[in-house]
Amino acid sequence: MAATKKTTISYRGTGRRKSSVAQVVLTPGNGDIVVNGKPALEFFPYATLVQDMEQPLVATGTKEDFSIKVKVKGGGFTGQAGAARLGIARALLDASKDYKTDLRAKGLLTRDARVKERKKYGLYGARRAPQFSKR
Repeated sequence: MAATKKTTISYRGTGRRKSSVAQVVLTPGNGDIVVNGKPALEFFPYATLVQDMEQPLVATGTKEDFSIKVKVKGGGFTGQAGAARLGIARALLDASKDYKTDLRAKGLLTRDARVKERKKYGLYGARRAPQFSKR
């Protein structure tokens, strides 16, 4: 008797924000979101971050259609939530090209390129100059 291999449909997306990277896997399911092995509300300290992460699902009306597994590393929790949001949007785009207009209209497919500015020599930070003394 040959062993039958069970195949499941899954859609993948990668998101980046600041110094965070998120790998997202969407599978047909009931709307559970698991981040690094924990439920999303348990992983992120604020519920607003979870709402931010769910924006692509709300925009396309697929919040209850997919179970989401996110592996995220690097950065802080705000950057991680933003990376997961972009990863979810890209995975939804992999699931169906019909979602592209909804996601693009809300700006969910654009990678946020803002990163921390480097420190310059002679300054105390990226832009903070030493105090000026007239005399």
